[in-house]
Amino acid sequence: MSAGKVLIILSDADSYPVKKPDGSTTNQETGVFLTELAKPLQKLLDAGYEVTFASPSGRRPNIDPLSESLVVYFGNWLQKNRDNQLIQRMYAENNLALPRPFPSITDDELESYAGVFIPGGHAPIRDLGNNPDLGRILWHFHGRGKPTAAICHGPLALLSTKYARDSPGFAYKGYKLTSWSDAEERLVERLQGGEIPKVESTLQAEGAEMVSTVGKKAGGITVDREVVSGANPMAAEGLGSKLIEMLRA
Repeated sequence: MSAGKVLIILSDADSYPVKKPDGSTTNQETGVFLTELAKPLQKLLDAGYEVTFASPSGRRPNIDPLSESLVVYFGNWLQKNRDNQLIQRMYAENNLALPRPFPSITDDELESYAGVFIPGGHAPIRDLGNNPDLGRILWHFHGRGKPTAAICHGPLALLSTKYARDSPGFAYKGYKLTSWSDAEERLVERLQGGEIPKVESTLQAEGAEMVSTVGKKAGGITVDREVVSGANPMAAEGLGSKLIEMLRA
């Protein structure tokens, strides 16, 4: 018997912009970060929850190539293989290959979902932060106090509530949130040789109270009311466990 239904929000983007010093912009390949999706997803499935994947237009998600590096897994090939097998199973047995387009999810249908989860990777900075339909969806979870989890670049999607039809503004103003930090992004900028849109300072400018985990315990998470958020891939395990706890409560 199902424990309930959880909506998983994905980006359709397969690249993100890098603004070069000469003013030109290049696109760097990205997508959903493998472990940030797989670890919480496995916990949801193990706990008996049904999951439905959704994205702006229903495109098959791209997996961020960086996230498949063994460096990310600290050399743990078995864990990487388990995560890849889980994703392949979701392609075959669930709707990961054809996510539900946001506009197709009705307000009435949203009532059937117990919670929502937004994994990271750089993709969300391209098409989730200003999506009006996603804003409508997230207003549902916010308004009913349903568990909402986001990790890494995923918290930027919360900003979409500002763009929903007839929205009074950013739903999570005053919330304590943790995301991929500007300091971490600057390290990526050095590698890419250009400027990348920031998550932490963007949310802070909109009124979120950002909680940094830089220099603190790796994999830390922040919980404020119905929202649990984490900074980076090392937070995926803890975030998934906390989401299950919140759903059961």
